[in-house]
Amino acid sequence: MSEKGNFEEEGGGEERGTQVQNNLKEKKLSWGKLRRVDSLNLEAGNVSMSASHTSKFTWAATLSLAFQSIGIVYGDIGTSPLYVYASTFSDGIGDKEDIIGVLSLIIYTLVLIPLIKYVFIVLWANDNGDGGTFALYSLICRYAKVGLIPKEQPEDNELSNYRLDTPSIHAKRAEKIKEKLESSRIAQIVLFIVTILGTSMVIGDGVLTPCISVLSAVSGINSLGKDAVVGISVAILIVLFSVQRFGTDKVGSAFAPIICIWFIFIGGIGLYNLFKYDLGVLRAFYPKYMVDYFKRNGKKGWISLGGVVMCITGTEAMFADLGHFNVRAIQLSFSCITLPSLLAAYSGQAAFLSKFPNEVADTFYASIPDPLYWPTFVIAVAAAIIASQAMISGAFAIISQSLTLNCFPRVKVVHTSAKYEGQVYIPEVNYMLMVACVIVCVAFQTTENIGHAYGIAVVAVMVMTTCMVALIMLVIWRTRISLVVLFFIVFFLVEAVYLSSVLYKFKEGGYLPLGLAFFLVIVMGIWHYAQRQRYIFELNNKVSSQSIRELVSDRNINRIPGIGLLYSELVQGIPPIFPHFIANIPSAHSVLVFVSIKLIPISKVSLEERFLFRQVEPREYRMFRCIVRYGYNDPIEEPQEFERQLVENLKEFIRHEHFIREGVTNDANLPEPENPQHSTILSKDNIGRGSIVQVEELLEQGTQSSLSTGSIRSFHAAKSRNSSNRIVHAPIQGAEEEMQFVQKAMEKGVVYLLGEAEVVAEPNSSLFKKMIVNYAYSFLRKNFREGEKVLAIPRTRLLKVGMTYEI
Repeated sequence: MSEKGNFEEEGGGEERGTQVQNNLKEKKLSWGKLRRVDSLNLEAGNVSMSASHTSKFTWAATLSLAFQSIGIVYGDIGTSPLYVYASTFSDGIGDKEDIIGVLSLIIYTLVLIPLIKYVFIVLWANDNGDGGTFALYSLICRYAKVGLIPKEQPEDNELSNYRLDTPSIHAKRAEKIKEKLESSRIAQIVLFIVTILGTSMVIGDGVLTPCISVLSAVSGINSLGKDAVVGISVAILIVLFSVQRFGTDKVGSAFAPIICIWFIFIGGIGLYNLFKYDLGVLRAFYPKYMVDYFKRNGKKGWISLGGVVMCITGTEAMFADLGHFNVRAIQLSFSCITLPSLLAAYSGQAAFLSKFPNEVADTFYASIPDPLYWPTFVIAVAAAIIASQAMISGAFAIISQSLTLNCFPRVKVVHTSAKYEGQVYIPEVNYMLMVACVIVCVAFQTTENIGHAYGIAVVAVMVMTTCMVALIMLVIWRTRISLVVLFFIVFFLVEAVYLSSVLYKFKEGGYLPLGLAFFLVIVMGIWHYAQRQRYIFELNNKVSSQSIRELVSDRNINRIPGIGLLYSELVQGIPPIFPHFIANIPSAHSVLVFVSIKLIPISKVSLEERFLFRQVEPREYRMFRCIVRYGYNDPIEEPQEFERQLVENLKEFIRHEHFIREGVTNDANLPEPENPQHSTILSKDNIGRGSIVQVEELLEQGTQSSLSTGSIRSFHAAKSRNSSNRIVHAPIQGAEEEMQFVQKAMEKGVVYLLGEAEVVAEPNSSLFKKMIVNYAYSFLRKNFREGEKVLAIPRTRLLKVGMTYEI
């Protein structure tokens, strides 16, 4: 390598060595980072540190988000006053004191679960600002290796949003629990089942919320008869699902004002009724009336809890929709607007019922003063539609997230909003939900019957959230054990009592969410099992380095111009589909990239950290590994943009690779490294003068290169030997030519190579396994979207080769 220009004066090796060490200390680097664990055995690109969307907000921004959250988050819980008393007193009011008892139950249910549990505790168990059952699971998966598909890589720990900052106290207990989770297959399966069950219940909410909300609102025109109410509700539901493709962001600007007006209406009407009819109902704030209620009613009082729990429907939305806002915004909007309005509404209705107990079946509309009746009706219908919209969007979002676990069949996910990243639209799921909603609405016809089903879905998700947050408190937050026990016992017992009550109405509609959840869990379980077995097959049959050398050195294989992107789910090696491609099509592109789309259990991966490259030996054949990492809220780009990003990052990797190889190790007689696939590393007594300054720059910049501890010691020794001489900057050779070669290859065209693997059970498998893999999984794979459609790969540049995997 030639040496040129820019000489520097050196005072002394020892002094400079001390300065380098001080620079390292200032940057808080460790030898461990400099030696970077590399699971792909080849040099990695830089990882930048970008701020996550959980960064601090100004108070002005928080107040703005708090206002916006009113329209997105609280539509469901805000419309609960439409039907709570009717659902609770389904057989009428026997004793007026029961009104006080039920109001007391409503008050303390609202304070205990939405306010204390969710607003002040659960919201903090977010995954870089995103909430929901899936976010809890992804948080646990990052801390402990409990995922069922072995895709973990050390490089993932370097992602900005991946790291977990945990306190040091109670670390020993947390480590023991973590070890048990990682070593217990049963615990991992149970955790996975709980997650997909919670996901299924939220999808069930996407069916039941539109039905009960719209029916309740339209029931204000009961004079038209039940059939007319059902017909109008069905028409509204069809229109509602038909406009989903436009995205909630298109009408989102109107959501917050409408729900604010709704809260003003129900709060104002509640206060009016309270002062007009009976201020004495405020005795309900004394918890003794709850005890008296159960003493008077016994089993009947326990059964009525299925109606009381309807006052907290939509509570999970505060956590699930957290990704659009922040914790402080949700805390402010619920504590200052939502909760006071709801307490005033329920208290006012109780005061009205104390004078007119026979109106309980139509409490909400009967208690409205005549001049406000029709304005309230119009706002109620609008609020019901918004409540439905929020839950439908939530169902889309959680299905989109579940795709990252490989536990839902492939569907098309359309990101509908640049403003709210979590807002998505899934065409197939949308029409399935619409059909299900129409069937439920026509079959059940009344909010009372739907309420029996709705309660189960709501409370079941809450119980699962309690269990998962308790686990997070133990292993991640490392909370004092007494506080964890207090949290778990209080909330689990309360929610278990409510769950037992709603399950009592199993025959009267409760079977619907359980049946739907059971069906979805089977579908998701089958898909995940087959995908896991497929991945393990590829992992066990990945192509060795020696086989790659033999393949590419075959003179019968032609190299054609352009870039070939060979897709595979394997992240730890070359997939077995590659030699199958070569066997069928004896040619390879001048630049070949093995692309693996890896879905990381975090919400977002910054663009600077998305692409992770390695070079496959032999280097002259220009073959690369590329792991493309997405979070569960990241959209997959269109092909043209994806190609541009991939090529730009590949050129940056080549530049970085050449800098390390030729700028640092300029001695042609370096010994063979321990790992034959590893990038050439600095070796003792082989560092020339021209590389010393560049090594120092690497150390001072904290570049994550393949420098071993011995190599760095060699660096200091070399500096000492050359301390009396001037140091020369060695140029980077070959990088520009390689980058130009890649650019020209891209201009020649990019071709997508996709392996169409048919997964079948091994011949000696059990009959049950053959039924699951050969029939059930095959049916799902053929009737949902194929891989190239999900990735939006242009068909004109797609080449597929089939292969059979026996699992």
